[in-house]
Amino acid sequence: MQEKPIGVAGVILAGGKSTRMGGGDKALKQLGNKALLCTVIERLQPQVSALVLNSNNNPKHYSDFGIPIIADIVSGQLGPLAGVLSGMQWAQKQGCKWIATVAADTPYFPENLVAELLKVQEQSKSEIVLASTQNLSGQLKTHPTFGIWSVELMENLQNNLQNGVRKIVLWTHQRNCSKAIFTGYEFDPFFNINTPEDLRQAENLMVSTQ
Repeated sequence: MQEKPIGVAGVILAGGKSTRMGGGDKALKQLGNKALLCTVIERLQPQVSALVLNSNNNPKHYSDFGIPIIADIVSGQLGPLAGVLSGMQWAQKQGCKWIATVAADTPYFPENLVAELLKVQEQSKSEIVLASTQNLSGQLKTHPTFGIWSVELMENLQNNLQNGVRKIVLWTHQRNCSKAIFTGYEFDPFFNINTPEDLRQAENLMVSTQ
């Protein structure tokens, strides 16, 4: 079992509206015999020193999961960057200097995600490191909701949100940002669930990996 990094707070991003899933709370959909959120918690919790869920839904929905819940600290449901900002504020209160973010609809992200992101950060001295995968032709695909972020960027991020920046990559392009490349997987470990068909595919992947 790998040692937990000190000073890294995990932030599960679940602030979306789940419109392609037909509405409701996507994180509570069943994957196998448990909620999708439960699978994500079990995967991330061993990798971080503290853990929080960012969601704009009713916090009572998550009372059985045993972790704190925070809503966006800015109004208007401005997307994942608002969740990153909210996670930074929470992490700062816990004494953490970094946050590691994952999406609540992605159950198979790497079990060494945070360790690999930190390894690249230590080598590059970057403020942000995002996860990427590489296809057979060598093309990189960035997964911007999976990364580590310096809490010191909180004020800059808040200013950018107030100035209309919504897409993660538009903000990270302005910063000292690096990528950690994940290779050697039988399927995309950052496969995310947006539709009922995606959920069925995730169930099939679960069976194939058991």
